[in-house]
Amino acid sequence: MSDDLSKRKSAFEAQTDRDSAARLKQAGLRPTRQRLALARVLFGDPARHVTAEQLHGEARAAGFHISLATVYNTLHQFTDAGLLREVLVEAGRSYFDTNTGAHHHFYHEDSGHIVDIAEADVAFARLPTTPDGHEIAAVDVVIRVRPNRA
Repeated sequence: MSDDLSKRKSAFEAQTDRDSAARLKQAGLRPTRQRLALARVLFGDPARHVTAEQLHGEARAAGFHISLATVYNTLHQFTDAGLLREVLVEAGRSYFDTNTGAHHHFYHEDSGHIVDIAEADVAFARLPTTPDGHEIAAVDVVIRVRPNRA
């Protein structure tokens, strides 16, 4: 890699780390080395859905030496802080979504791929009455799809 390209890459990574640190601080999280590394991998692309195992593999491929347990803990910390949204597709299988706005999901059973559905594309005729003293915080719909069986 040329020196000029290397300097530009270092400058970009430094700016990304500053942006990630600011995002973490704004969410009330201390920007530790592990959190910054995972934030760089997670938030560098547009909205995406990842499992802890996928993120662990991406972080390792990017040269970050981090345990799977730390990845799980960090994903849950990011979710609790509002930086991610957890999408439970089946018992023991969660995806973490960088799009925290209101929307729903298609879950492709054959590939494990998740695709966003705009909130306006799902309509409910009626929601149940909430228990006394409670209100609906959110409605999360996961629509499972598979190839036609023709």
